[in-house]
Amino acid sequence: MKSWPIVAIAVSAIAAGAAFYLYRQQPPAPIAAPTPAVDAAQLAATLPGFQLADRDGQMKSLQDWPNQALIVNFWATWCAPCRREIPLLQQLQRDHGAEGFQVIGIAVDFRDKVLAYADEMKIEYPLLIGEQEALDAAAAFGVEAVGFPFTVFSDRQGRIVTAHMGELTAAQASLILDAVRQVDSGATTPEAAHASLEVALAQLPSSPADAD
Repeated sequence: MKSWPIVAIAVSAIAAGAAFYLYRQQPPAPIAAPTPAVDAAQLAATLPGFQLADRDGQMKSLQDWPNQALIVNFWATWCAPCRREIPLLQQLQRDHGAEGFQVIGIAVDFRDKVLAYADEMKIEYPLLIGEQEALDAAAAFGVEAVGFPFTVFSDRQGRIVTAHMGELTAAQASLILDAVRQVDSGATTPEAAHASLEVALAQLPSSPADAD
């Protein structure tokens, strides 16, 4: 299985980790992703088994949400596109939670900042929080270059269907969730769904600003 990018500064994981510890003084500017979908050859096939602390300090893994199609969103409080994206993620959880979709936010950030911001924004979906360990979690998905936000979509069996670099639009999310439904129904495979999504997403505006 190959390794793949995380999404914070479009550098290697080592450089991203070093930059993370300096961001309190000079937050790095997130870089727009060149394409909405990540190359399938880079992606892990299934959700990795790392553990991170949740808002209550309890260690959790992605496997703690069995039989759910996960929307795993890597973000940070200092990342403007990440902050803009949160209302959409909240709406996705409200609209699609009952049919088996679950948003999980993974904050690559200082715990006190995340908790304060989550309270301010009234984030309702579960959060996992870490510093270097959260960067390592992102690397476990298989990416080699980094930039936030970064979102991974899996089916109910924990198979990764696709990943998206950059801020999601509602139209992109709708296409991806439809593809996950097709995988869950057995109508297609994760690999075929990813290939179809690469074509379909390329026809859409790549950012909310372009969609306006």
